[in-house]
Amino acid sequence: MFKRFYGIYALAFLILGLFASNCTQRAEGVDASIIIPEGEKDPAVWGKKYPNHYDSYLKNSERTKGYSRYRNDNEDRLSPWPFQFILFEGWGMGVEYNEPNGHTDMLKDQLLIDAARRKAGGVCLTCKSPYAPILREKMGTDYFKKPYEEVHAQIPKEHQKQGVSCADCHDPKTMDLRISRWTLIEALKAIGKDPDRLTRQEKRSLVCAQCHVTYSIPKDKEGKSVYVKFPWANGKWGNISIEGVIKQIKDENLREWKHKLTDQKIGHIRHPEFELFSSPGSVHWAAGVACADCHMPYERVGSEKMSSHRWESPLKKNMKACMQCHNQSSEWLKEQVFNIQDRVNHMFTKAGYALASAALMIEAAEKNPKVDKGQLKKAKGLYEEAYYRNTWIGAENSMGFHNPPEALRVLGDALDQGRQAEIFAREIILKAGAMPPELDIARIDKIVSERYLSKDNKTGFKKNVPKKARLLTEVIR
Repeated sequence: MFKRFYGIYALAFLILGLFASNCTQRAEGVDASIIIPEGEKDPAVWGKKYPNHYDSYLKNSERTKGYSRYRNDNEDRLSPWPFQFILFEGWGMGVEYNEPNGHTDMLKDQLLIDAARRKAGGVCLTCKSPYAPILREKMGTDYFKKPYEEVHAQIPKEHQKQGVSCADCHDPKTMDLRISRWTLIEALKAIGKDPDRLTRQEKRSLVCAQCHVTYSIPKDKEGKSVYVKFPWANGKWGNISIEGVIKQIKDENLREWKHKLTDQKIGHIRHPEFELFSSPGSVHWAAGVACADCHMPYERVGSEKMSSHRWESPLKKNMKACMQCHNQSSEWLKEQVFNIQDRVNHMFTKAGYALASAALMIEAAEKNPKVDKGQLKKAKGLYEEAYYRNTWIGAENSMGFHNPPEALRVLGDALDQGRQAEIFAREIILKAGAMPPELDIARIDKIVSERYLSKDNKTGFKKNVPKKARLLTEVIR
């Protein structure tokens, strides 16, 4: 009898022990006793409660090279595509356009560039600092128009180099995803999407879309920044097209800089990852995939299953994120990515050189007092349209992979409009009784080398000869 009860009690204790062990494992990596205060911006404080997530976050500062043909760490983004020196002349991107060092270092990156590139003012901090919403609320319009250094000084000294923070995406009490940037909230309302009725899966993309989008900076009559906005007014959920963005730039005169070669004010396109990914043609968007599914894949730390907080390309992790849905090998999947990117880059490069030719031809026309100004204006209009389209893909950080059909469609239009602009400008020069310059890729590269990459240049680049644009003359597999 005693033995029977002893056995029963032993079994009970074993079950309770296993249960307790399981509970301990589930709680592994989370210290429930720690309360994160509202407004806390320091990831290290959040990390005390979520150490595994914090360790993952810290890995963003580690550098991994050689994973991509088109986005390599610590490389400038001008010299692989020399035509960009011509397209961006008069704009800071034509002087200094570097590969970013990652999310944790994004404010450091901003502080390292030439100070003249921060002349837009405090508005430049909107994506770079978790304190941006607080500064905007505290300073009002001064946040946008006051000098960058003055606004940056308002950030607590210990956080003046702090990049993305947990607070940018999470509610500290519940850890639910939430949007912290007013810019995205306003943009969602503009396209008829209620920011208060978002699904969790939608938020797993939209917390990224707070910054991985294009935006415009409206100016006052004195040229000072007055706001920052996403030009989505002509779009809708699942279709924010380049055509709609261009229309808004023109309708609201959101042109921000003057292109020296074509002598015209022009807007700018900045990293439209979300727009391209969510547009028609995107198979992953149509399938309900979120940004986090690919760039924050689930991983196991001990017994804890968590989303990786090292935000990076699936290429860096041997396509493990892709293999959550695809059953092919990592090498096969890599090959598909590279095949897509190679073809998009081929079109991007062709369209870019067509634009460079158009810009140089318009420059030559501008110098001739006998040209038809009306026709020249038409050439400039075509150039501007092509510029936005080519930059839409060039500034987007996937070399078209986020939406290959749309990327190729946009670049096809850019190539066509760029060539039309050059033809118009050439004809204008001929009608004025002059000879237009002879331009091909080799001549354009030589012009770039002489104008922008000489030893005596003012760009800061020390290279004498630009790198050959990748895959321009290669046979596409």
